Amino acid sequence: MKNKKIRELILGKALDPLATETRHSMALAAFLAWVGLGADGLSSSAYGPEETFRALGMHTHLGLYMALATAVTVFIIALAYNQVIELFPTGGGGYRVATKLVGPYLGLVSGCALILDYVLTIAISIASGVDALASFLPLGFQPYKLWMEAFFIAVLIVMNLRGLKEAIQILLPIFIGFVATHLILIVYGIVAHAAHLPELVPTTAQATTDLAGSIGWTGVAGMLLLAYSQGGGTYTGLEAVSNNVNLLKEPRVRTGKMTMLYMALSLAVTAGGIILLYLLWDAKPVAGETLNATTFKAIIGSMGLGGPVMNQVLLVIVLAFEAGLLFVAANTGFLGGPSVLANMASDSWVPHKFRYLSTRLVTENGILVMGIAALAILFWTRGQVTLLVVLYSISVFLTFAISLSGLVSYWWQNRGHRGWMRRLLLSLTGFIICAGILAILLVERFAEGGWATALIIVAMAVLCIWIRNHYRETKQAIHSVDEVFASQPFGPDKDGKEPNPDDQTAVFIVGTSRGGGLHALLWVLRMFPGHFKNFLFINARTVDSHVYGGEGTMEKMRDEAAETLEFFVDFCQSHGMASSSYLSFGTDAVDEVTRMCEEISQEYPNSIFFTSKLIFAKDNWFTRLLHNQAALAVQRRLHLEGLQMVILPMKV
Repeated sequence: MKNKKIRELILGKALDPLATETRHSMALAAFLAWVGLGADGLSSSAYGPEETFRALGMHTHLGLYMALATAVTVFIIALAYNQVIELFPTGGGGYRVATKLVGPYLGLVSGCALILDYVLTIAISIASGVDALASFLPLGFQPYKLWMEAFFIAVLIVMNLRGLKEAIQILLPIFIGFVATHLILIVYGIVAHAAHLPELVPTTAQATTDLAGSIGWTGVAGMLLLAYSQGGGTYTGLEAVSNNVNLLKEPRVRTGKMTMLYMALSLAVTAGGIILLYLLWDAKPVAGETLNATTFKAIIGSMGLGGPVMNQVLLVIVLAFEAGLLFVAANTGFLGGPSVLANMASDSWVPHKFRYLSTRLVTENGILVMGIAALAILFWTRGQVTLLVVLYSISVFLTFAISLSGLVSYWWQNRGHRGWMRRLLLSLTGFIICAGILAILLVERFAEGGWATALIIVAMAVLCIWIRNHYRETKQAIHSVDEVFASQPFGPDKDGKEPNPDDQTAVFIVGTSRGGGLHALLWVLRMFPGHFKNFLFINARTVDSHVYGGEGTMEKMRDEAAETLEFFVDFCQSHGMASSSYLSFGTDAVDEVTRMCEEISQEYPNSIFFTSKLIFAKDNWFTRLLHNQAALAVQRRLHLEGLQMVILPMKV
């Protein structure tokens, strides 16, 4: 079986990026976006509330404050990020906010933290899910957990390479199962103890006063603040919608806000409800069990649905859905991470190839990098969820704090805007909460993994700065070449000549640089005077994530490409040379150029193909990584087809 057929069998047939129905069929409605992007936040209810409750120690009566604080905080952060959706409807979220509102370098830090966040989303979700499954298996399975985690990551990589909507639809039943089972348990668990609810508030207030009498109100506040910060993982994932607005159906802002509402409501009810269940059902830590498992076991046992065997079966089903949701949450990393990489590639912080789409119109390079990075972190940490949670929480709240500081700055500078005061106070409240949690986590957890988060983000930022400086220098060099050839005069001939298919033909593969195209044309005229009668120009533009996600960007790219080709044709015809041009669009420039060259060779059998290639004074493997080797790839394919192609070096 040929490689192409194998690829189609695994990933599915190629999609046409220029077909208007393709974009609409891939875009996510609010409900599917809630499943695909909201699972990250909702899955944190499997470990966030427990971390909060355990931090209270023996003073569990304070759990009522934590349940209320959790629900309120979820809505504060969600409403603040609704502003991000409004201001940046093309996606990018925390990275784009920080870049535009605070500055490019803080935007870079936010972007690096976001990438690490999504890598850790995959790692921690898979590790937690496998841990949940391993609890039902013999102890002899423990040494094989890492390999099971690697297997699940490989499955998610293949699913996402097929397309984001297909991956979400496969995981949909797990998500619905989790929401349904946990909602039933939360509602029943609260109703079953409804008689205790009226006395809960006065009892909690009295117990709090008694505690303050022994340790002081400052001690009580410190205990609450520490427990609140320890459960900071509960709020991770809320930024996913603003980061991926470009994946949503039109109107994107409305769809994004509706998705955010679903996320906030489901997370507030689930996380806050679970903490309340701990309090009402007097949850106590049991060795080998999570607090969720202990509490749910007690609730299911009180329902009277059957004997011990039936109760155990129901508990297994509930916890299996919990483990399954963690795998759905891992998928959020494969949706959000490549999107952030694509936005950073547009600003030249990371290699431009992270903007490229596969034939299935997904950012294949980003998906592979996220999967490989998650595997590396899992093997480095040996899948220890405690360490992963520390790395995860710090990276998330760093992004939150930078983004919300940008919103505070924006609304302060736009004080005349309608409703600015309300939005400023909302953003400021969110910033104080997130910055406070970040500070406490850094202080309390620095020695337990916080240092690793800081080191990784700094290393990523340094690498990104090096990459951007290289791209800036290359762009300036290409601009200098364009300026050198900008003075080339047009000829006096005003009557264009049509190419004759039987004549000798020079075909030039050109890009966005007019200087590069003229460099190749003038070189051929000098080296082969009078030999070629026809001069054809072809350009294959890559439809990448930036072009495909932006409204009207495709039309702008088409106009710019057509204008560049028209310049070359007019230049040749003004000098009495027969000339024409060809333009094509696709996700792979090499495929499109090769296809056009083969078609032209059939119409013009006496053709030789030419193109320019950047040559760096200091060439190494890293510069070759940053610049695609399209010219060499096309030359190889054409040579295999018996067609002649010459690559002209253009030193920069």
